[in-house]
This record gives sequence, structure tokens and C-alpha cells, in this order.
Amino acid sequence: MSPTIRNKPWTELQVGDSASIERRCAVQDLILFAHVSGNTNPLMLPDAPGAAHHDVVAPSMWVGSLISAVLGNVLPGPGTLYRSQNLDFKKRVHVGDKLTITVTCRDKRDEPIAEFAATIRNEAGEIVCEGVAVVDAPTVAIETPLRELPALIVDHADHFARLADLAAQLPALKTVIVCPEDHNSLGGALISAQRGLIEPILIGHPERISAAARELDADISGWPLAAETDHRAAAARAVAMVLAGEAAAVMKGAIHSDELLAAVVKKDGGLRGHGRISHVFALDVPTLDEVLFISDAAINIAPDLMAKVDIIQNAIDLARACGIDRPRVGVLSAVETINPNIPSTLDAAVLAKMAERGQIKGGIVDGPLAMDNAIDMEAARTKGIASLVAGHANVLIVPNLEAGNMLAKELTFVARAEAAGLVMGAKVPVMLTSRADNDRARLASCALALLYDHWRREGRAFEGAAPAALAAE
Repeated sequence: MSPTIRNKPWTELQVGDSASIERRCAVQDLILFAHVSGNTNPLMLPDAPGAAHHDVVAPSMWVGSLISAVLGNVLPGPGTLYRSQNLDFKKRVHVGDKLTITVTCRDKRDEPIAEFAATIRNEAGEIVCEGVAVVDAPTVAIETPLRELPALIVDHADHFARLADLAAQLPALKTVIVCPEDHNSLGGALISAQRGLIEPILIGHPERISAAARELDADISGWPLAAETDHRAAAARAVAMVLAGEAAAVMKGAIHSDELLAAVVKKDGGLRGHGRISHVFALDVPTLDEVLFISDAAINIAPDLMAKVDIIQNAIDLARACGIDRPRVGVLSAVETINPNIPSTLDAAVLAKMAERGQIKGGIVDGPLAMDNAIDMEAARTKGIASLVAGHANVLIVPNLEAGNMLAKELTFVARAEAAGLVMGAKVPVMLTSRADNDRARLASCALALLYDHWRREGRAFEGAAPAALAAE
């Protein structure tokens, strides 16, 4: 039976009646209050410029609003309506503070008016707020089920901004941008250059590129521009520039992915490295505390076991380049148990054993895992899975391109995740952005490329002045 709450009508209310609730101040409270009120005072928001996290102060009106929770839910309870409230704020409330909110009936006026003394105390017993609330108490008895409010997702950690800030401390990456012939692809290059992540070299149709620049009101006269009206020729020229040492990365513009990749993966004159080329999505998911990496959702359609070895290694390398010391890799299938009728479960088990024996390096690999128990600790506990990966994987390896593409797009369009990506395993980073990607996604992809390029050259992640949360395990 669902729990219920019952009010105390004006006729039953007695002077001296009292009720209390407890509430702990959370970061989410401050963010939600800022959204609702429109008050974005940096002193009242975590990670805001000019406000250190430990000095963040809860808005006084949020503190005062807690009194309404007691009046509306407990005493007098459902049916209560405010007339007035006068408050005096004695001390500041900070994130993590546990508060006790108490209301006491001190006067009954003409029906239905009642007057309540209200106090809010911190864990030390100090009064942080006190005052008087005058309400219209309910006139009839009401008993109603305790309502559960709809869940809210609040994204208070901007992982992509942290990656971009970290990458901006490194020397810019000389990047050839293939066919930046619309405002999206040119705009991404523009913002990335302005942030100091790339030194752009443009290849494509000069008139279309110029038109895109005019649409953006951007001056690109100082950028090198190689004229190529044919997309395949532009892709081949970009690869040739990399091989000649004239560029250290490639970025896709308004060109089809298969046209660019055809030039990249050519056996003779392409950019193949020692292993298989694969794509890694990096997603900033509002419900997760760190970047989530997914592979492969863009290049390898139905990879076999040895292809998956390279796919996992590439994803681990990118995660390490972004500051995750030992990435936790979940090899996904439909179930978390080995089933010979589901080949991906067999692959997952073999891949986990290969990693255990050092054939895949730098991360912790486990599988098969289903999506729920790979990223949700409670789901892993419920199914009795004891693993260093289950419940908190930060790299997900999908069984095939279809599964990966659907997973990444579901997170993007349903869960409001933001996606960036990088082609791994080539001689240089290749930013295979979608033509629908916005400037922020392109900026994040450039940050990934720059961080990976540094990691590849130096053999370690860049240890700049990045927030500790970026590399949290």
C-alpha cells in the first residue's frame, strides 16, 4: 500500500502543534533553483567563475522555501495556502549542510487563518533562518498518497569543457580540414582555432568555403587554402599532406565519411598504422561523472575477435590520453553470461582473458556484460556480478557497428548526451565529425585529437592544471 499524508484542518489545529523535516543541501538544489529563479549569481553556483566550490552559498530564498515543504506536506499539510512569510537569515548554508526545518503553530485567527513560527537549524543546532508564516489552513480533512515527483537529470559537470581547457594548454595541432564548405564544419574549425587547439589548413572548393566564412562573418584570409573542387581528390590531398609532414591531424568537413576514409585506409599511400583503424565516441552523459567512451560505432561493421582486440586497445589509449589512468572496459552483449548461441558473449569472455594475460594493455577488461550491469552498480549487485568493471565501466565495446551506432545515438538524442569522436589506429588523429555536429562537438573532437597526439608522442597523459575530477577513477 502506498504511503499517504494527512492534513490537520483548521478546526483540529491547536496552538503549540509542531512538525519538522530534515534536508541536506545538494549541488543539484542550487542548479535547479538557478534554473527556476533565473538567479545565476556565481556565489551560488558550483564551478562558476569567481566562486570556489567550498565557498558556494545556497540562495537564501531556497533555504526559506524549505519551510513550505513542512507547511504543505505535514502541518497543517495538504490544502494549505500562503498569505505571507517574513524571514530573517542568520547564517549561510553551504552544499552538504544538513538542515532541520521546524514549524510551530503560535496563533489561530479567524477561520481559516493560522500563524506559524518557523526555524531552520544546521547540524550544530545554530539557527540559520527564522521567521513567521501566515497561512490559510485547510478546512476539510484530506488524506492523499505521497506523491513521487518525476525524476530530473541535471548535468552539472561539463566534461567536454574540461577536456578543451586541458588541451588548450598544449601547442596547437596543425590540422588539415577536408572540405569545410558549410557553416557547421567551418564554424567548428573556427572556434577550435580561436581556442588554440588547431592550426587550420583548408582543402576544398574555394567559393563554397568563402561563402561559409561570409555566413559566419569570419576572416579566414590568414589560413592556408588548397583549392580542390572534387571531394575525393581533396581527401587524397589531405592524406598526402600528412605523409609529407605538412599536417599532424585530419578533420572531416562537409564530405561523406566513406570518401574521407577511403583515402585514409588505402594500403598504399594511406594512413594505416600497425593495427586496425577504429572509431571511438566520447560522450558527455548528464547522468555520469566522467566521459563515456563507446567503440566501434562508425567504421568496423562486424568485427571479428582479433579486430575487437585492436578496437579495445584503441579505446583504452584514447581514454588514457584523456587522463583516465586505468580505463574500465565493459565488453557488451545482450546478456552477462556466456551463451554459445550468442557469439558476442564468447568473444567478450576471450577478450577479458586476453587482457588478463597482457594481450590488451593499459585497462581492465571484463565481459560479457549487458548494458545495465556495465554502468549501473545496483544492476550489477542485483545480478550477483563481482567485477572490477561491472557497475562503473567508462569504456563500452559493442558487438557490431549497428549496436554501437544505435547506442551512441540513443544516448545523444534521448538521454541528451553530447558526442565527440576520433578515428584511432591511423598514423595521425582523424576527426570524423558528423555533418550534423555543432561547434561544441567539433571543439571536443579537436580536444580529443590534441590530447591523444600528445599522449602518443610522450607516452603519457598531459598533466596540466586540469580538475582532479577529469581523471577520477
